[in-house]
Amino acid sequence: MMREHRTGRTPLRRLGAAVDPRFTLANERTFLAWNRTALALIGGGLAAVQLLKFDVSGAGLVIGLPLIALGAALAVGGLVRWRATEIAMRTRQPLPRSRFAPVLLGVGATGVAVLAVAVLTVSQLR
Repeated sequence: MMREHRTGRTPLRRLGAAVDPRFTLANERTFLAWNRTALALIGGGLAAVQLLKFDVSGAGLVIGLPLIALGAALAVGGLVRWRATEIAMRTRQPLPRSRFAPVLLGVGATGVAVLAVAVLTVSQLR
């Protein structure tokens, strides 16, 4: 049975025992919060590509594409976290710790900030 839920063949509702709806809904709210953050990053990246105009060619892409990629990665990370937490609750296992998404968000946001400062610096030097 352990192998089945890892490959995604068994629907979650058939795994383990039913969980108190409050916990399932709390897990879903966390998932939706990660999705809101991912959508904001994707929207910000699209806005940067379309609206930022610098003297440097392709500067909007340099700032926008990493934001879009970071948003996509967070959406996938949120889904993986939601599923792992749901499985742990249904099988009465300890809840998994998530280190991927917070680290990814921190490193990604720092990287985009460094890129933005670099683009602004190059733009001012021209």
